[in-house]
Amino acid sequence: MNIEKLFPETKDFIWGGNKLRAYGKTSDKSCIAESWELSFHPAGPSRLADGRTLAETATKADWGKNAAKFPFFPVLIKFIDSADNLSVQVHPSDGYALKNEGQFGKTEMWYIVEAEEGAGIYLGFRRDVTAEEFGRSIEDGSVLSLLNFFPVKKGEHYFIASGTVHAIGKGCVIAEIQQNSNLTYRVYDYGRKDASGKGRELHVEKAKKVADLKRFVNEPFEEAADGGVCIGRCEYFTVTKYAVAGKKALFAGEDSFNAVTFVSGSGAIAGAAANKGDTFFVPAGYGKYEIAGDAEILVTRV
Repeated sequence: MNIEKLFPETKDFIWGGNKLRAYGKTSDKSCIAESWELSFHPAGPSRLADGRTLAETATKADWGKNAAKFPFFPVLIKFIDSADNLSVQVHPSDGYALKNEGQFGKTEMWYIVEAEEGAGIYLGFRRDVTAEEFGRSIEDGSVLSLLNFFPVKKGEHYFIASGTVHAIGKGCVIAEIQQNSNLTYRVYDYGRKDASGKGRELHVEKAKKVADLKRFVNEPFEEAADGGVCIGRCEYFTVTKYAVAGKKALFAGEDSFNAVTFVSGSGAIAGAAANKGDTFFVPAGYGKYEIAGDAEILVTRV
């Protein structure tokens, strides 16, 4: 398999804006809330230039030995544009999700691509809370008062383990690297209505069962790695940030594919033009390849 540019599925959720059009995303929908850049998920598969899905084209050998250990491809990469606040939500662990939903849970990380003045995220509880407190706060609409609010700026990153109650605030463009799961338990949605005038479904009882009620402490992970900075690592993905000024040689070994996402700037990958917002799939075993230009990239591996 060659290095392939990926063409994403876009989503028009009610909180989305249109900033992703400046990142090369196109859609006839009224907004582009999300673009699913690297996706094997049936709810939004990414495609190649010839129209085939990546899922039907890439073999397990292309995934690499580490990813092939999973029963299905473990990673999903998105861009998110929050013109309005996302719902307060939580994702279950693998253990709960496999037992009760027949699918895997969701651990994720966020890289802040851009942020308006005053934009921020809600992430975890400010202090230990009881299940009763959490339940009451959902009922009376005060759940945000229990959560940490982190003002954000371009270049920051946050790791969100399954069980962490969270919400993206309005005014952010985020690159999200996550488990290959579309499982979300929504607990609070500001009383909003969907296009048909109905409130969006909440999943309060499930959320109460999976939420981590301990005080959350944000501890950004950074580690030098091959001329870049590793900004996130778990069993499902490892994310490394590189600042390219000129040329940068990278390597895709037999252990893992490389997903290369351009979060700013422009250049080329193995001679193919690349711009802000583009994601490329480099198959495992490809070997050495070169990034050229003036750009910031995120490289995701397993």
